[in-house]
Amino acid sequence: MSGLLALLDDVAAIAKVAAASVDDVAAQALKAGSKAAGAVIDDAAVTPKYVQGFDASRELPIIWRIARGSVFNKLVILLPAGLLLSAFAPWLIAPLLMLGGAYLCFEGAEKIAHWLFHHEEALEDVQEISDPAHLEEANVKGAIKTDFILSAEIMTLALAAIPEGTIWMEAAVLAMVAVGITVAVYGSVALIVKADDLGLAMARRGRLGLTRSLGLGIVNAMPKVMKTLTIVGTAAMLWVGGSIIIHSLKDVGWKTPYTLIHDFAVAVAARTPENLHGFVEWSATAFADGIFGLALGLALIPVASKVIAPIWGAVFKR
Repeated sequence: MSGLLALLDDVAAIAKVAAASVDDVAAQALKAGSKAAGAVIDDAAVTPKYVQGFDASRELPIIWRIARGSVFNKLVILLPAGLLLSAFAPWLIAPLLMLGGAYLCFEGAEKIAHWLFHHEEALEDVQEISDPAHLEEANVKGAIKTDFILSAEIMTLALAAIPEGTIWMEAAVLAMVAVGITVAVYGSVALIVKADDLGLAMARRGRLGLTRSLGLGIVNAMPKVMKTLTIVGTAAMLWVGGSIIIHSLKDVGWKTPYTLIHDFAVAVAARTPENLHGFVEWSATAFADGIFGLALGLALIPVASKVIAPIWGAVFKR
């Protein structure tokens, strides 16, 4: 009997350790995932365009195919690559972070430049779908390629935020980040894409006037929601991209940009009531990071269009 009790005690102890490990993985995954906020919002803002023009019955299947490709990108390609990087070339993480941050800054600045200087141009040409199956295949492949770039940023940011530990802990955290972010992004995209259909159904078939009014309100609100999401995504890209660059420069020894922004944020916070100091300092830091990101992104636009794009085209479009 005493042996059985001892065994049960051991099992309970193991269960507690396992539960603590799960909690640690979940906490680290949440912290690591939050570092990738800009790329996540950008991913959610970009994806709906890939289902535009298709029959409503194909919207969710297309999103599901893209989501499966995203999981494959993260778990099968990027997770092992990230673990190998962490184990054998951790010095590469900071340069890769800066590269990803620069890409976010470039994407955000390019959108703002388009809004400012090409506002009257049509955002996209209306495309007649003569072969829906072929176009769907092309859109899914294009979306998965775009997702790969954003997923690489997300996984690199998550990897950099994970404290040193065993390779299995890092793998578990990265896997949780990969699955959690994919579900969050593509679940949100599915809700956004189908919200107008839901609103239209409520407006047409609702038995109560309140239901019909709510449905009509959803239909009318969705264009504004999409516009707001785009604006928030652009601001998040510039803020997160700028912050990544500034903190990475600090980590490699150039602390001047970080110090200037920190002193600016502290000075701004000092002019506000004491109970607001933390929020104001954070907001001022995010604002300054975003301005830095915008300036860097604008500087990168001619480099990307005049140098990188021709080289990329020559190498991959032959």
